[in-house]
Amino acid sequence: MSVFTTVTPEQLGAWLRNYSIGVLVGLEGIPAGIENTNYFVITTQGRYVLTLFEKLQLHELPFYLNLMAHLSSHGIPCPKPIANLDNELLGKLNGKPAALVSFLAGKDLLDPQAGHCAQVGVMLANMHLAGKTYTLRMDNPRGLKWWKAVMPEIIPLLSEEDAALLREEVRFQSLYRFSDLPRGVVHADLFRDNVLFDNNQITGVIDFYFACTDALLYDLAIAVNDWCMANGGRLDPVRTAALLEAYRAVRPFTAIERGAWPVMLRAAALRFWVSRLYDFHLPRPGELTHAKDPGHFRQILKQHIANEHDLPPLAI
Repeated sequence: MSVFTTVTPEQLGAWLRNYSIGVLVGLEGIPAGIENTNYFVITTQGRYVLTLFEKLQLHELPFYLNLMAHLSSHGIPCPKPIANLDNELLGKLNGKPAALVSFLAGKDLLDPQAGHCAQVGVMLANMHLAGKTYTLRMDNPRGLKWWKAVMPEIIPLLSEEDAALLREEVRFQSLYRFSDLPRGVVHADLFRDNVLFDNNQITGVIDFYFACTDALLYDLAIAVNDWCMANGGRLDPVRTAALLEAYRAVRPFTAIERGAWPVMLRAAALRFWVSRLYDFHLPRPGELTHAKDPGHFRQILKQHIANEHDLPPLAI
């Protein structure tokens, strides 16, 4: 379980006196994630999720919390931040910035089918449209600048083959920044474990703490690389077509996006290969931390490179 900062019931009970959500009944660590400390919180008035932010700074957090409030008010099924008695969405607990959000029912899917992928496509497109009126901006904290910054730390820990692949792909991506692609607020981490379903219907999308301002196509590529992945790092054509067509029906693609699609799929794979390499080889001290296998996205990246001309295209 990824718990970097331990919170006791006594500590949380005292902290919750600044909220009008009842008295603490239960507290349970959430066994997922590698960036923040998360707990399920049960009070006499309901169920919530508590997040203690381990990396993000106080001045960065309004972007994410206000984004969730904005999307929630526009019909996106995402957690709604809970304001305290001072009408603030952000507090401090055990020395860390902390926030409470509403709890969303449902479970993530291990084996999504085409129908689930289509729902994800619709939801993501609606999220992108709703984000058009969100005025705050945040540069991508895990984009090209970060890849280049952490490469000197990672390269010595890799095999010669992987080091060469990493160098070449970062060089390749630096040639294609696509400043003319449609841009806006993106989730940037829309994996299967961040979408909840109940009775085969989406009930929520969670974990917005990698959200940023970037190409909308990048967000779509991240989702496709997880939701539509078959064995061996290749995309399943049926699930990919379902997700892309459902997305396109809500927000049609531009000609530039169709041309940029193969490069963006590679960029999305590279982003998570680099971050997983960093977390695997250079972990932070924590209580039962969980670092994911970097090899998964290395394989996806290699397959995207090898099969560039056979990748499922964006729907026309």
